[in-house]
Amino acid sequence: MKKLPFLLGLMMTFLLIQNTAKALTIEQTIKEWERAKAYTKQYLDVMPEDGYSFKPTPEIRSFAEQMLHLADANYGFSAMLSGIPSPIERGGAEKMADKSKAATTKMVMDSYDFVINALKSMDAAKMQEMVKFAGQDLSKEQGFAKCFEHQTHHRGQATVYIRLKGIKPPNEMLF
Repeated sequence: MKKLPFLLGLMMTFLLIQNTAKALTIEQTIKEWERAKAYTKQYLDVMPEDGYSFKPTPEIRSFAEQMLHLADANYGFSAMLSGIPSPIERGGAEKMADKSKAATTKMVMDSYDFVINALKSMDAAKMQEMVKFAGQDLSKEQGFAKCFEHQTHHRGQATVYIRLKGIKPPNEMLF
């Protein structure tokens, strides 16, 4: 009888872990990307025009280049995973000549729209198809998760740029 509470607790823990580990639906994934787009827009908006060329040290990307690198990956990952051709060449966003606030914001927002539209073209079966991704065998679903992680990483790096300009970065936007 003393083992019953332990076994029930173990079973509840297993069920909780199993339920938590379920993949997001495509609709949920799209909502997460829409949230990420809105959050990134706040970062782009809060940095003043003169901050777009700002580099904390000479050997790293400027704020604009950081955000355009994020856009390049959004396009590249999503094109590869969805089969929809990217409207820009590989690395084309970061290489563009006009790195003004307006041009950078447009390119980055367009890249989020590309990801969201690519996801809308997918179904659950396509998301489980396997691809070779950076030398790894991953499902397309895992590839989109890596893309999401990448944009989160670079947006997070941009926080330092904003703080070094003496500006308060946008508040966390988890929901």
